[in-house]
Amino acid sequence: MPAVRFYALAEASVSPAGHDSVPAVCAKACELTAELYSQKKKSVVLCADQAQAEAVDQLLWQLPAARFVPHNLTGEGPNGGAPVEIVWQPQSLPRKQCLINVSGKMVDNFNQFQQIIDFVPVEETAKQQARERYKQFQQAGCQMQFLPA
Repeated sequence: MPAVRFYALAEASVSPAGHDSVPAVCAKACELTAELYSQKKKSVVLCADQAQAEAVDQLLWQLPAARFVPHNLTGEGPNGGAPVEIVWQPQSLPRKQCLINVSGKMVDNFNQFQQIIDFVPVEETAKQQARERYKQFQQAGCQMQFLPA
């Protein structure tokens, strides 16, 4: 069973230094993606749609050079993919060690990952959906952890 970490987001959007406001979930996902990459872990970032995937892609390109994360959108990049792949179709999740779920939806084949990162947004409907995902992971026997963002 994978270890699952949920991060409670304190706000809907953030403004990184020198940049326009971006969804907090995307900013936190990029921060955690860089952290996992620094630990030599390969990850897949599951987004709700192509627009969100492109936003995550752009945020990863804006990280400082010292925190560079080799990544690509699904269908791009080398055979076998980059260490970080950004997808928006849950049925085509590549095999990686970690899943960073910014889609707001439950993942069917979650047992293929060693670690899953998910988020609890501030918006009430999305928060309720996150609670449901938390219960599903818990009932499946996953090791659960809840953290502030």
